[in-house]
Amino acid sequence: MMEGLHSQALSLDPRRQELLEARFTGVGVTKSSANSESSNQSLCSAGSLSDKEMEFAGSSGSGTSPARGIPMLVRSYPQHSLSNPLFQHGSPSSTGSAHTDSSSCSSVKTAPTHSCSHKAIQSELTLLKLTALEKDKNSDLEKKEGRIDDLLRANCDLRRQVDEQQKMLERYKERLNKCVTMSKKLLMEKSKQEKMACRDKSMQDRLRLGHFTTVRHGASFTEQWTDGYAFQNLIKQQERINSQREDIERQRKLLGKRKPPSMAQTPPPSLEQNKRKSRSNGQENEALSLAEYHEQEEIFKLRIGHLKKEEAEIQAELEHLERVRNLHIRELKRIHNEDNSQFKDHPTLNDRYLLLHLLGRGGFSEVFKAFDLTEQRYVAIKIHQLNKNWREEKKQNYHKHACREYRIHKELDHPRIVKLYDYFSLDTDSFCTVLEYCEGNDLDFYLKQNKLMTEKEGRSIVMQIVNALKYLNQIRPPIIHYDLKPGNILLVNGTACGEIKITDFGLSKIMDDDSYNSADGMELTSQGAGTYWYLPPECFVVGKEPPKISNKVDVWSVGVIFYQCLYGRKPFGHNQSQQDILQENTILKATDVQFPPKPVVTTEAKAFIRRCLAYHKEDRVDVLQLSSDPFLMPHIRKALGSSAPLAPPLPSTSSCYGSSASD
Repeated sequence: MMEGLHSQALSLDPRRQELLEARFTGVGVTKSSANSESSNQSLCSAGSLSDKEMEFAGSSGSGTSPARGIPMLVRSYPQHSLSNPLFQHGSPSSTGSAHTDSSSCSSVKTAPTHSCSHKAIQSELTLLKLTALEKDKNSDLEKKEGRIDDLLRANCDLRRQVDEQQKMLERYKERLNKCVTMSKKLLMEKSKQEKMACRDKSMQDRLRLGHFTTVRHGASFTEQWTDGYAFQNLIKQQERINSQREDIERQRKLLGKRKPPSMAQTPPPSLEQNKRKSRSNGQENEALSLAEYHEQEEIFKLRIGHLKKEEAEIQAELEHLERVRNLHIRELKRIHNEDNSQFKDHPTLNDRYLLLHLLGRGGFSEVFKAFDLTEQRYVAIKIHQLNKNWREEKKQNYHKHACREYRIHKELDHPRIVKLYDYFSLDTDSFCTVLEYCEGNDLDFYLKQNKLMTEKEGRSIVMQIVNALKYLNQIRPPIIHYDLKPGNILLVNGTACGEIKITDFGLSKIMDDDSYNSADGMELTSQGAGTYWYLPPECFVVGKEPPKISNKVDVWSVGVIFYQCLYGRKPFGHNQSQQDILQENTILKATDVQFPPKPVVTTEAKAFIRRCLAYHKEDRVDVLQLSSDPFLMPHIRKALGSSAPLAPPLPSTSSCYGSSASD
């Protein structure tokens, strides 16, 4: 530090250095009083030049003498003054002469006096600045410390709140777990009660409606249906009615033999003698009078009419029992499949889905009604179970097919399409898809129970189907469902006058840019798959290259479904199996659709079906054109009324409308 002060002192201006040397060593200039005063003023000015210089000159460790404040300068500067030419230049009058003791003493006395005064002034100014600076720094420090204290208190409050929220969250989690556990318990109890009720009702219906019995035929056993007492009673009533009808017919024949002659003719004498003879023998085959004959004839007619009415009631009751029996048979199969299922004991899949009861079973899958414990809603879970004896390649293909269906279905969001919520694996041979749950049955079951429906009900269902197909063709990339049929159309409330939802996208085709062009369509790579009654002729064409398809495949399916809803039968291959349809080329020969005389259907509905079932796909409307068809637009239909036939949406379909007048 002292070396630094020394170096700073050496770097001073020569005049300042001379004054400092004169101050500390007593070497001064004695030219005149003016020079002395000027040197003193110079010394004062030198002492006030800068704070740093005054610190060098006036600061001292612990002593009171200013000369002791800078000891290094006192010891070193005289040495430099002997050899430094600056001292000789600064005091030329002192070169080669010596100072007297009095002059040196006076110089020494004078210099400390000025030095002390300058030191006091400089220290006072520095202290004020330091005090102000210290106050400012202390104030800032206090503010920062206060801010830190506030932040610490806020941090402590936040930590306390976080701890409280964490504890509250833990309490809520514990409470939620208790609620979920209780919900599971209640749902399982309810499901068990429903299962018991279903089985009790099934046992009662076994007596009333019938049951399956195992019958041995040689070395094999087959199941045979046996009707219950309800059917047996109806059969007995029918036998009684048939017996009464036969008795009435026999009596009417006897009455015809006793028919009296006409009023214009007089009975011959032989007839009168035979009448008396018959009466004497007690026989009742004597001729009746005209009034008696008409009286007996009227009685027989009334009895025949009453039997017909009773027979109609029995027939209606028999049809009702047949529908109930179909439900009973379906329930028996469901209970049998549920009892043999490995998921019958209410397991919770994926730590989320509580299985309640079996809804149905397919070839390689089971569908359960379940409850989503996370979202608190009912769902339908489809459990795909692969055959363990399959080759690994076949398992991978099946799983790939299911994953493809999942990727297609999960992106769809439309009120007329069943939503797909989730997908997860159970093990290497089984996986699950979670679907939206619908209470009602499908359209296929409804048609089996009710045979057909009114035109308004059928049109409502078709409008909703076309609306869903329009959505599938407006998204990118568009999708062909390819497997539209009554079994894949769910009736939400189980009736034909409510909402519908389309399901099962397992055979869907994605019309991406790589495989589809608007002119020819896309290649059908899965020829042979699907439900043959609802596929158009182009799907059955066999050639060197696969056939080309488009969304007009779904349009054909819509026409077949609408026809089946109105007439209770399929337009092509009604009583044929899929194998017969394929062998006999039934669909390839379906060039024209025929309409039964009953039930009565409007000309507009028949024309709409013809537009959908146009044999050549070039003449068939596509989905977007079908969505704007006048038959599906109530305001257009009302505006047109019955004054003129409905105009086709495209000129290419005019031939379909031209033939509608014949109906």
